[in-house]
Amino acid sequence: MEKTLKNQNIEKEPSTFHRFIFWVLIPLLFALFLTLLITSIAGVNVFQRAKEIGEKVPVISSMIAGTAKDNLLEYEEKIVSLDAEIQNKNAQIDQLKSQIDKNETEKERFLLEKEQLEQTIDELRQMRDENKRAYKEIVSTYEAMAPKNAAPIILEMKDDEAVKVLSNIGTESLAKILEKMPPEQAAKYLEKLSAKTE
Repeated sequence: MEKTLKNQNIEKEPSTFHRFIFWVLIPLLFALFLTLLITSIAGVNVFQRAKEIGEKVPVISSMIAGTAKDNLLEYEEKIVSLDAEIQNKNAQIDQLKSQIDKNETEKERFLLEKEQLEQTIDELRQMRDENKRAYKEIVSTYEAMAPKNAAPIILEMKDDEAVKVLSNIGTESLAKILEKMPPEQAAKYLEKLSAKTE
């Protein structure tokens, strides 16, 4: 028990650092906090006021002005470079617009050409169908004719046309027409017909 009493009697003296913290730093921070709280409630911007006061002090104002000038120059350079970039982008946009317009006009021209070609194809198909019908009518006319009348007409035709007509005539009519032709002419046409079928 004596030891505990001795320990209680021996008190350590706080160090000067502890005294500084307890007696100076903590009350100073508390006062600063209360001052900021009161000024913000009162509507005063403490930082703006400090800047204004700092501008009035010669050494601090030159530091602030130098930094502001440097920042201003940087901002001006950035503005100039951004303006140049905007102009480049606008020029690219204009080029792309003109290219789109050109492509649109080419597309319209191709569509018109396509329509004209389709019309031409339709007209040619109609002409082909009409020619086929007319040719079939001619062939049917030769088939309907008497072989003794058809043979001399076919002999007067060019060989290619005669072979074309003879190749489309039915076999019975063909045999009867060839019978009415001179043998050397009939042989010539039969030879050409067989060569055509091969």
